[in-house]
Amino acid sequence: MWHLLEPLHALLYYAPEAFDEAAALGYDTSERWPSYFAWRAAPLGAPGADRVTAAFHSFSPAMVARYVPEVWETATPADVLAARLRAVDRTYRSVLGEETVAGPGLAEAAALARAAADGATPAPGPVASRPLAAANAALPRPEVPHLDLWRAATILREHRGDGHLAALADAGLDPVEALVSFAAIGAAPEPVFESRGWSGEEWAAARERLTARGLLRPDGSATEAGRALRAEVERRTDELAAAPWDALGPDGTARLAELLGGPWLAAIGSGLLPSENTLGIGKV
Repeated sequence: MWHLLEPLHALLYYAPEAFDEAAALGYDTSERWPSYFAWRAAPLGAPGADRVTAAFHSFSPAMVARYVPEVWETATPADVLAARLRAVDRTYRSVLGEETVAGPGLAEAAALARAAADGATPAPGPVASRPLAAANAALPRPEVPHLDLWRAATILREHRGDGHLAALADAGLDPVEALVSFAAIGAAPEPVFESRGWSGEEWAAARERLTARGLLRPDGSATEAGRALRAEVERRTDELAAAPWDALGPDGTARLAELLGGPWLAAIGSGLLPSENTLGIGKV
């Protein structure tokens, strides 16, 4: 379900319509990061760099500080959230097509995804904090189905992401170690992870720490122990992400997967999403 929903969320970060809306707010769109940090962090209010670093996890604190809190000097979170919905509306109409946007299939998918998102309740215990999921869930629900679908996809991906951070913490992986260990199992080439802003020295130091733990070989590839640890992280992430799908049930989940096939193909086939990325978008 994550593979089907993530591209529908992530279009916001790459679509020309989204950059148009960001530029109208006053953001520099010669790179994608000012609008990325604004779009994703706005549900939290006007968070500072420390809070964004903690919530986003994989970005270097120095990189976050280049954009936050400056993004709130350019536009208020309320203006960003309004522009975000305009960007998604325009993008979906362009990528999915007017007929799909207005069709009964998308409306049914939105209703099912919303039911799953409503089941994204915090798990008990130390993994209960779901800051990004909770912040997005607290926003008003759009009245039109295609925006409601995007909102639900966003809640579900942030719910999963919040749980993933807990799984990484349980595995004893700090933010840069999480990326190094992920690259080590072939999730993406190491240069792809440079977008997270860690220096070569920070990356090398994390590799040395993981090698000392027996998780990496000297060439940077994962040992069997390293692969086992990453597999456990993914297993635990899935476990922590199960509540929405338990709430929707197997029949509803299967029906949603069926309905999302066409929009997923349109999103992947748009060419807007990078073929190599740190999230595994488009891979099976």
